[in-house]
Amino acid sequence: MDPLTIAAAGGMQARMESLDMLANNLANTETGGYKTDREFYNLYVSPEAGAEDGSAATLPVIERPWTDFSQGTLRTTGSASDLALSGKGFFAVDGPSGSLFTRNGSFRVSPGGSLVTAEGYPVRTVSGGNLQIQPSGALEVSPDGTVSQNGQTLGRLEIADFSDTGSLVKQGASYFRSAVASQPASGAQVEQGRLESSNGAAAESAVRLVAVMRQFEMLQKAATLGSQMNREAVEEVARVAS
Repeated sequence: MDPLTIAAAGGMQARMESLDMLANNLANTETGGYKTDREFYNLYVSPEAGAEDGSAATLPVIERPWTDFSQGTLRTTGSASDLALSGKGFFAVDGPSGSLFTRNGSFRVSPGGSLVTAEGYPVRTVSGGNLQIQPSGALEVSPDGTVSQNGQTLGRLEIADFSDTGSLVKQGASYFRSAVASQPASGAQVEQGRLESSNGAAAESAVRLVAVMRQFEMLQKAATLGSQMNREAVEEVARVAS
Protein backbone atom coordinates (compact mmCIF):
# COMPACT_ATOMS: atom_id res chain seq x y z
CA MET A 1 0.00 0.00 0.00
CA ASP A 2 1.39 3.43 -0.96
CA PRO A 3 2.07 6.19 1.62
CA LEU A 4 -0.89 8.31 0.42
CA THR A 5 -3.39 5.49 0.92
CA ILE A 6 -1.89 4.52 4.29
CA ALA A 7 -2.05 8.12 5.54
CA ALA A 8 -5.64 8.49 4.34
CA ALA A 9 -6.63 5.19 5.95
CA GLY A 10 -5.05 6.25 9.26
CA GLY A 11 -6.94 9.53 9.15
CA MET A 12 -10.23 7.76 8.37
CA GLN A 13 -9.80 5.41 11.32
CA ALA A 14 -9.23 8.36 13.67
CA ARG A 15 -12.29 10.15 12.27
CA MET A 16 -14.43 7.01 12.67
CA GLU A 17 -13.54 6.92 16.37
CA SER A 18 -14.42 10.61 16.61
CA LEU A 19 -17.77 9.97 14.92
CA ASP A 20 -18.65 7.25 17.45
CA MET A 21 -17.72 9.54 20.33
CA LEU A 22 -19.65 12.53 18.98
CA ALA A 23 -22.70 10.41 18.19
CA ASN A 24 -22.73 9.17 21.79
CA ASN A 25 -22.43 12.74 23.09
CA LEU A 26 -25.31 13.82 20.87
CA ALA A 27 -27.48 10.91 22.01
CA ASN A 28 -26.95 11.88 25.67
CA THR A 29 -27.56 15.63 25.53
CA GLU A 30 -30.77 15.08 27.51
CA THR A 31 -29.24 12.61 30.00
CA GLY A 32 -29.00 14.13 33.47
CA GLY A 33 -25.46 14.47 34.80
CA TYR A 34 -23.90 13.21 31.55
CA LYS A 35 -20.30 14.32 30.99
CA THR A 36 -19.11 14.91 27.45
CA ASP A 37 -16.24 12.90 25.96
CA ARG A 38 -13.63 14.63 23.85
CA GLU A 39 -10.72 13.49 21.69
CA PHE A 40 -7.04 13.56 22.53
CA TYR A 41 -5.05 13.21 19.32
CA ASN A 42 -1.50 11.99 18.99
CA LEU A 43 0.75 10.85 16.15
CA TYR A 44 1.60 7.25 15.36
CA VAL A 45 4.97 6.64 13.71
CA SER A 46 4.39 4.38 10.71
CA PRO A 47 7.45 2.89 8.96
CA GLU A 48 5.07 1.37 6.37
CA ALA A 49 4.05 4.82 5.20
CA GLY A 50 7.59 6.17 5.04
CA ALA A 51 9.06 8.31 2.35
CA GLU A 52 11.48 7.14 -0.32
CA ASP A 53 14.43 8.34 1.75
CA GLY A 54 13.53 5.78 4.42
CA SER A 55 12.13 8.23 6.98
CA ALA A 56 8.97 7.05 8.78
CA ALA A 57 5.70 8.93 8.38
CA THR A 58 3.40 9.99 11.22
CA LEU A 59 -0.31 9.21 11.17
CA PRO A 60 -3.07 10.73 13.35
CA VAL A 61 -4.59 8.55 16.04
CA ILE A 62 -6.90 9.12 19.01
CA GLU A 63 -4.63 8.09 21.86
CA ARG A 64 -7.40 8.19 24.41
CA PRO A 65 -10.69 10.00 24.96
CA TRP A 66 -10.95 12.37 27.90
CA THR A 67 -14.05 13.35 29.80
CA ASP A 68 -15.07 16.95 30.38
CA PHE A 69 -16.18 17.12 34.03
CA SER A 70 -17.34 20.73 33.95
CA GLN A 71 -20.68 21.32 35.64
CA GLY A 72 -23.85 21.30 33.58
CA THR A 73 -26.76 23.70 34.00
CA LEU A 74 -28.89 23.17 37.12
CA ARG A 75 -32.62 23.18 36.42
CA THR A 76 -35.43 23.34 38.94
CA THR A 77 -37.83 20.38 39.11
CA GLY A 78 -39.57 20.94 42.44
CA SER A 79 -39.36 17.24 43.36
CA ALA A 80 -38.06 16.64 46.89
CA SER A 81 -36.12 13.55 45.81
CA ASP A 82 -34.31 15.34 42.96
CA LEU A 83 -30.85 16.46 44.06
CA ALA A 84 -28.09 18.35 42.27
CA LEU A 85 -24.50 19.08 43.19
CA SER A 86 -23.12 22.58 42.93
CA GLY A 87 -19.36 22.30 42.73
CA LYS A 88 -17.06 19.31 42.36
CA GLY A 89 -18.10 15.90 43.61
CA PHE A 90 -20.27 12.87 42.98
CA PHE A 91 -23.10 11.06 44.72
CA ALA A 92 -21.89 7.62 45.86
CA VAL A 93 -24.22 4.68 45.13
CA ASP A 94 -24.02 0.93 45.60
CA GLY A 95 -23.96 -0.60 42.13
CA PRO A 96 -24.45 -4.27 41.31
CA SER A 97 -20.68 -4.85 41.25
CA GLY A 98 -19.42 -2.29 43.74
CA SER A 99 -19.27 1.45 44.27
CA LEU A 100 -20.43 3.78 41.51
CA PHE A 101 -20.40 7.57 41.36
CA THR A 102 -22.81 9.87 39.57
CA ARG A 103 -23.81 13.49 39.08
CA ASN A 104 -27.34 12.45 38.13
CA GLY A 105 -29.43 13.08 41.25
CA SER A 106 -32.74 11.94 39.80
CA PHE A 107 -33.53 9.78 42.83
CA ARG A 108 -36.72 8.18 44.11
CA VAL A 109 -37.89 6.40 47.24
CA SER A 110 -38.11 2.64 46.77
CA PRO A 111 -41.01 0.56 48.15
CA GLY A 112 -38.60 -0.59 50.88
CA GLY A 113 -37.99 3.01 51.98
CA SER A 114 -34.50 3.52 50.51
CA LEU A 115 -33.36 6.45 48.39
CA VAL A 116 -32.35 4.91 45.07
CA THR A 117 -31.34 5.95 41.56
CA ALA A 118 -33.55 5.49 38.52
CA GLU A 119 -31.89 2.08 38.02
CA GLY A 120 -32.62 1.09 41.63
CA TYR A 121 -29.08 1.50 43.04
CA PRO A 122 -29.16 2.59 46.72
CA VAL A 123 -27.66 6.01 47.46
CA ARG A 124 -24.93 5.66 50.10
CA THR A 125 -24.45 7.71 53.26
CA VAL A 126 -21.14 8.75 54.84
CA SER A 127 -21.49 5.83 57.28
CA GLY A 128 -21.53 3.41 54.37
CA GLY A 129 -25.20 2.50 54.82
CA ASN A 130 -28.42 3.56 53.13
CA LEU A 131 -31.23 5.87 54.15
CA GLN A 132 -34.42 4.48 55.65
CA ILE A 133 -37.24 6.83 54.66
CA GLN A 134 -40.80 6.71 55.96
CA PRO A 135 -43.60 6.48 53.36
CA SER A 136 -45.15 9.71 54.66
CA GLY A 137 -43.53 12.94 55.70
CA ALA A 138 -41.68 15.69 53.89
CA LEU A 139 -38.07 14.98 52.92
CA GLU A 140 -35.56 17.73 53.61
CA VAL A 141 -31.97 17.79 52.38
CA SER A 142 -29.53 20.44 53.59
CA PRO A 143 -26.64 21.80 51.49
CA ASP A 144 -24.14 19.49 53.25
CA GLY A 145 -26.22 16.44 52.27
CA THR A 146 -27.92 15.83 55.62
CA VAL A 147 -31.32 14.21 55.04
CA SER A 148 -34.13 14.81 57.55
CA GLN A 149 -37.77 13.77 57.77
CA ASN A 150 -40.38 14.82 60.32
CA GLY A 151 -37.69 16.65 62.25
CA GLN A 152 -35.50 13.54 62.55
CA THR A 153 -32.07 13.24 60.94
CA LEU A 154 -31.85 10.12 58.79
CA GLY A 155 -28.22 10.43 57.71
CA ARG A 156 -25.85 12.41 55.52
CA LEU A 157 -25.25 11.56 51.89
CA GLU A 158 -21.73 10.61 50.85
CA ILE A 159 -20.41 13.22 48.43
CA ALA A 160 -17.17 11.84 47.00
CA ASP A 161 -14.43 13.42 44.93
CA PHE A 162 -11.15 12.35 43.34
CA SER A 163 -7.80 14.08 43.21
CA ASP A 164 -7.35 12.72 39.70
CA THR A 165 -10.56 12.44 37.67
CA GLY A 166 -8.54 10.55 35.05
CA SER A 167 -9.01 7.47 37.23
CA LEU A 168 -12.77 7.55 36.59
CA VAL A 169 -14.13 5.18 33.96
CA LYS A 170 -17.61 5.54 32.53
CA GLN A 171 -20.13 2.86 33.47
CA GLY A 172 -23.22 3.51 31.38
CA ALA A 173 -24.45 6.99 30.53
CA SER A 174 -24.19 8.74 33.90
CA TYR A 175 -22.15 6.49 36.21
CA PHE A 176 -18.43 6.25 36.88
CA ARG A 177 -16.29 3.66 38.61
CA SER A 178 -12.76 4.01 39.89
CA ALA A 179 -10.01 1.71 41.14
CA VAL A 180 -8.69 4.64 43.20
CA ALA A 181 -10.20 5.38 46.61
CA SER A 182 -12.42 8.44 46.80
CA GLN A 183 -12.18 11.29 49.26
CA PRO A 184 -14.82 13.63 50.74
CA ALA A 185 -15.72 16.43 48.36
CA SER A 186 -14.66 19.90 49.45
CA GLY A 187 -17.04 22.80 48.89
CA ALA A 188 -19.76 20.84 47.08
CA GLN A 189 -23.32 21.77 48.01
CA VAL A 190 -26.48 19.71 47.56
CA GLU A 191 -29.42 21.56 46.05
CA GLN A 192 -32.79 19.92 46.64
CA GLY A 193 -35.48 20.07 43.98
CA ARG A 194 -32.98 20.58 41.15
CA LEU A 195 -31.19 18.39 38.61
CA GLU A 196 -27.96 18.83 36.66
CA SER A 197 -28.29 18.69 32.89
CA SER A 198 -25.72 17.25 30.51
CA ASN A 199 -22.74 19.54 29.98
CA GLY A 200 -22.77 18.77 26.26
CA ALA A 201 -24.54 21.20 23.94
CA ALA A 202 -26.57 19.54 21.17
CA ALA A 203 -25.74 22.29 18.67
CA GLU A 204 -21.99 22.04 19.30
CA SER A 205 -22.02 18.23 19.02
CA ALA A 206 -24.02 18.39 15.79
CA VAL A 207 -21.65 20.94 14.21
CA ARG A 208 -18.58 18.89 15.18
CA LEU A 209 -20.26 15.74 13.88
CA VAL A 210 -20.83 17.31 10.46
CA ALA A 211 -17.26 18.65 10.36
CA VAL A 212 -15.76 15.23 11.14
CA MET A 213 -18.00 13.58 8.51
CA ARG A 214 -16.71 16.03 5.89
CA GLN A 215 -13.12 15.30 6.90
CA PHE A 216 -13.84 11.59 6.57
CA GLU A 217 -15.26 12.10 3.08
CA MET A 218 -12.16 14.07 2.02
CA LEU A 219 -9.85 11.35 3.31
CA GLN A 220 -11.96 8.73 1.54
CA LYS A 221 -11.49 10.62 -1.73
CA ALA A 222 -7.73 10.78 -1.08
CA ALA A 223 -7.63 7.01 -0.56
CA THR A 224 -9.58 6.49 -3.80
CA LEU A 225 -7.20 8.82 -5.62
CA GLY A 226 -4.19 6.87 -4.32
CA SER A 227 -5.75 3.61 -5.50
CA GLN A 228 -6.40 5.08 -8.95
CA MET A 229 -2.83 6.35 -9.21
CA ASN A 230 -1.49 2.91 -8.30
CA ARG A 231 -3.70 1.22 -10.90
CA GLU A 232 -2.68 3.66 -13.62
CA ALA A 233 1.00 3.19 -12.72
CA VAL A 234 0.65 -0.61 -13.02
CA GLU A 235 -1.16 -0.27 -16.35
CA GLU A 236 1.53 2.08 -17.66
CA VAL A 237 4.32 -0.33 -16.66
CA ALA A 238 2.47 -3.20 -18.33
CA ARG A 239 1.99 -1.13 -21.50
CA VAL A 240 5.66 -0.16 -21.70
CA ALA A 241 6.79 -3.74 -21.00
CA SER A 242 4.64 -5.06 -23.82
